[in-house]
Amino acid sequence: MWDYSEKVKDHFYNPRNAGPLDGANGIGDVGSISCGDALRLMLQVDPATEVIQDAHFQTFGCGSAVASSSALTEIIKGMTLDEALKVSNQDIADYLDGLPPEKMHCSVMGREALQAAVANYRGEVWSDDHEEGALLCKCFAVDSIMVENTIRANGLSTVEEVTNYTKAGGGCAACREGIEELLAKVLAEKGETFDPAAAPKAKPSSAVGNLARIRKIEEIIQAVRPNLQRDHGDIELIDVDGKNIHVALKGACSGCQLEATTLGGVQQKLIEGLGEFVKVIPVSASACTH
Repeated sequence: MWDYSEKVKDHFYNPRNAGPLDGANGIGDVGSISCGDALRLMLQVDPATEVIQDAHFQTFGCGSAVASSSALTEIIKGMTLDEALKVSNQDIADYLDGLPPEKMHCSVMGREALQAAVANYRGEVWSDDHEEGALLCKCFAVDSIMVENTIRANGLSTVEEVTNYTKAGGGCAACREGIEELLAKVLAEKGETFDPAAAPKAKPSSAVGNLARIRKIEEIIQAVRPNLQRDHGDIELIDVDGKNIHVALKGACSGCQLEATTLGGVQQKLIEGLGEFVKVIPVSASACTH
């Protein structure tokens, strides 16, 4: 598990400025529930001075997403819009006395929501929609421009770091080559050479062993089952193959229109519990042997 600062814990358990904001005149929406994180940032801006008088948020995501959103609203209140736009994702992380590397994407999402909200207030068009051919990571709907900008802004140099900051590459890993090309491009601009051998970084010595990891996966899935069983569904762990976790949906969950959402939710729980990116792969219940 990750080591969270006391500030992160405080902003998660006692979030500031959570919930709708009456009179909001600038609203920014980023992310998507299907990708695991979504954030709405609402601003109340004084039209005469462009000072942010109040800021609220609503988020669907992990504890770090809640804490980052809470911190962002506290940071920007009292700032002008131009001052707020200078707030970086690192400023958000620093305000929280740091975020685990695997959770830096939460601060990046907060910065994007701020840009979207300011654009909305000013009547400008801000969109994270992807131009044709620009979508880099299909698993988490991350475009190449966002990855390239994040590499530059945060001085990233490995694929692992890019995944931590953007989620790109955290699913099927089919976009790894594209991420490497962007790293090589940005590092070359600084006269540096991308070294593929430097990624991924070695795991900390405290990483759980394989048997303990499987047991942890089983525990997480067991914790999910009661919610599915209440709707006459169920889930069963079938196999663990590295980053791929094979499961079978049963009962009402099998073939349900919300099957993809259920699998996405289980995957997010596993990512949170294991402290690593994994992919949940459905297996036909009829193909399972017992």
